[in-house]
Amino acid sequence: MAKTENAIWVIAQLENGETLGVTYELLGQARRLADTVGQNTAVILIGKENKGHAEKLIAQGADVVYAVLGEEYEDYNVELYTNAICELAQEYKPNGIMFGATIDGRDLAPRVAARLKTGLCADCTEVEMGENGLLKWTRPALGGNLMGTIVCSDIRPQMGSVRPKIFAPMEPDAGRQGEVINYTVKNKVESKVEILKKEPLSTGGKLKIEDAEVVFAGGRGFSDAEQFKVLEDLAALFEKSAVADEKWVDHASQVGQSGKTIAPKLYFACAISGALQHVSGMKESEVIVAINKDENAPIFEVAHYGLVGDVHVVIPKLIEKIKAYKES
Repeated sequence: MAKTENAIWVIAQLENGETLGVTYELLGQARRLADTVGQNTAVILIGKENKGHAEKLIAQGADVVYAVLGEEYEDYNVELYTNAICELAQEYKPNGIMFGATIDGRDLAPRVAARLKTGLCADCTEVEMGENGLLKWTRPALGGNLMGTIVCSDIRPQMGSVRPKIFAPMEPDAGRQGEVINYTVKNKVESKVEILKKEPLSTGGKLKIEDAEVVFAGGRGFSDAEQFKVLEDLAALFEKSAVADEKWVDHASQVGQSGKTIAPKLYFACAISGALQHVSGMKESEVIVAINKDENAPIFEVAHYGLVGDVHVVIPKLIEKIKAYKES
């Protein structure tokens, strides 16, 4: 069996029978960090059945997959998941455990940390490897006005939750070798959680902002929903696009420290000043275009292309030009 003591672990997250992308993102970073100090990586896979998930995880960097399978794990259950993860951690003693900062991950990680009597750095935007296997977790602090790097030097496992779209997954290698261990939980617990009804989260027929290839974000320069509509008109000219704002869209489409972290191919920051709280959620975008009438706005420091101007003048002209181009 591959050595997983003092290894870096990732908690796999499943949704509708599929492994969430954040699992592969964290696994890719865990693989890169582990390689710098000669450690291994392991993934804890909890679910009803394997269905090839473990083999895909090995192809993307896992040395070992602990598969905790059974009917009772078909749906996420914080009590059962916490019990299984803690039992595995106490038996195999990992160096660190990484969770995705999703709805379930944010629920699960602090419970595991409390049970294992260790620390937890939540909602991280960076994880690095220090000396002697010491993980360095970085997250926004003091209302997003600065970035803090936190270490847990004395207690193991070191734990943190990391936002989606922060790291790139490894390229799959179908020939990569690893080990799948079907683990049976020894100390069973009775869950007090009862699922009364299951309904998929509705997006109102719109593309999830984290899945969009082009994102148009509006800032305080849009004073009301009617003004904001011009961004929606612009987005409608692009495929796989979405809009974001701090006021005129729901929380699921907000970007930044208190919203989503995204990395689209193209990001338009319209009338956005560029505060750290916002930049932390979109800085990994492939191309960033900023439009702001303040030439000294901080957003221009992270933008690849910048235009100094009033969005209420610039965007209608941009829409006109794009429509003319499409019709030509």
